[in-house]
Amino acid sequence: MSNPTQIERYQKLLEFLDKQFKSSISSKDIEEVSFYSYRNINRIFYALQQETIGHYLKRIKLEKAAEYLKYSFDEVSDIAIAVGYADLPTFSKAFKNHFGCSPTHYRNLEILKEEILEETIKDSQGYNKLEFTIEELPAFKILYLQYKGNYDNIKAIEQTWEKLVRYALKKKLFKDDTIIVGEVLDDDEISESLKCRYNAGIIIESNADITTEGLFGTKEIEAQKYAKFIHIGSHESCFETYNSIYMHWMKDVKLEFEDKPTLEFYLNDEETTPKEKLITEIYIPVK
Repeated sequence: MSNPTQIERYQKLLEFLDKQFKSSISSKDIEEVSFYSYRNINRIFYALQQETIGHYLKRIKLEKAAEYLKYSFDEVSDIAIAVGYADLPTFSKAFKNHFGCSPTHYRNLEILKEEILEETIKDSQGYNKLEFTIEELPAFKILYLQYKGNYDNIKAIEQTWEKLVRYALKKKLFKDDTIIVGEVLDDDEISESLKCRYNAGIIIESNADITTEGLFGTKEIEAQKYAKFIHIGSHESCFETYNSIYMHWMKDVKLEFEDKPTLEFYLNDEETTPKEKLITEIYIPVK
């Protein structure tokens, strides 16, 4: 699909859905945002997203509910309401159809997995308390290109970065001191691997007026408080640090997650730095 108007309206609609999916969204709302009839924008959406608008909304509601079940102590009924379901039975049925088990069973399985992983690490390495700092990042603006797929596919993610850098150089936005940031939007243990989203981005001037083409976009990352962790090593080994973070979160960090994407800041030049010495700052949003 090469029609720039269609892509632009798809991007605008996607931003709207991602912000408002917990609310009741009508076909009229979608038509007002996209400036297309619901039927036509749904066709465009399916061509680019490989799922209908209705399926997308239902999926991200349930995946967000799974995150709450996994990372919070909120009651299941409260989680159902928080993601936009009117009652618990309807939510439980939808959740079971999507994940193959009830919300309560899902939570219990996640608790069991964490306990087993913690014991395994204790037996093999001993217990190491997580080190982190709390930082408040101001709002900033990024130019980004989204990758969608398995987070283990490092080659495909690198290709996304190469496209972004070439585009930024073409627009004269990439400089020696440009800050490089990745925005992790989904939990790959919850979302289907082919649906996981990751934004490759660079920070640009907040007042920069950039006209983007195709699937490149700009967005503002709102000011937010984060728990900051440091990963040293290859990007492929980042999952080890994430496992440690989430496994010990309730015990060591004891902070409530904020419903925002995780950020990764890449501090080294990969062409001149050995993989084992790469430094990634991981920012987990907290309240």
